Amino acid sequence: MYKKILEYARRFPELYEPSSAPFWDDVHISESMLDAHLDPDFDGASRNMAFMKASVEWICSICSPVRGKKLLDLGCGPGIYDKMFCEAGFEVTGIDISRRSIQYAAGQAKQDGMDIEYICKNYLEMDYQGIYDVATLIYCDFGVLSPKDRRSLLIKIKRALKPGGILILDGFTQEQLKGYKEGSTVEYLDGGFWKDAPYICIQRNRLYPDTRNYLEQYIIISEDDCQCYNNWNQIFSRESFDMELRQAGFEDMEYFGDVAGEKCLEGSETICAVARLQRHF
Repeated sequence: MYKKILEYARRFPELYEPSSAPFWDDVHISESMLDAHLDPDFDGASRNMAFMKASVEWICSICSPVRGKKLLDLGCGPGIYDKMFCEAGFEVTGIDISRRSIQYAAGQAKQDGMDIEYICKNYLEMDYQGIYDVATLIYCDFGVLSPKDRRSLLIKIKRALKPGGILILDGFTQEQLKGYKEGSTVEYLDGGFWKDAPYICIQRNRLYPDTRNYLEQYIIISEDDCQCYNNWNQIFSRESFDMELRQAGFEDMEYFGDVAGEKCLEGSETICAVARLQRHF
């Protein structure tokens, strides 16, 4: 284990180097993530409830009419958005890699009598052809993926959409980095987000300016284990978003400051793209 600690600590990872262990489906971490998602005032997993309601209202306004349209929610988590999309009239399919989140979402839908389809799957492995009117990939999940995976996903989304279909996705801008600091911290906890037993958390932040990426790395050391979690993200601009979408075959894009329809201002921490496919006549 000491060798593992030294290996993780002696260098920073190559760009988009994966974590040493699963993150989203770890038994304890996924429970911590679900708790964070369900906290209505916390912005660290899902956005706060007031923002999500405003976001759904705005998405419905640009997809009007909504009734009977099929919506694909990628990275749906515990289904908070999906419930509101369903109530608004969408036929909803939610995909997420976390079993715990999907089980919770499916249970809530059944309890509320809502006909929402939930699939536990890596959305990079989906294969749909012309089924959906709308696809959403929100809370900046897009930038977590490597450029290769982003391109592959956009192509899969394009295939999944009907002619005239709409993709809504967002990412972080340079403004996000104003609160980001490079450096390291070390903390001992008797139990918490990462483990239900005592552990040491070494957090390391690093910028990769040449590719406009940043890393939040967590080295978790417990009595009998050591794992390294690399949380990557990409900084986007309107130009870089536009380039990736066009390379995947999208042609008609509109940009906003967030997924609630704010204007795309210079000081916005996020950028939201609404990409529309051409209709076939």
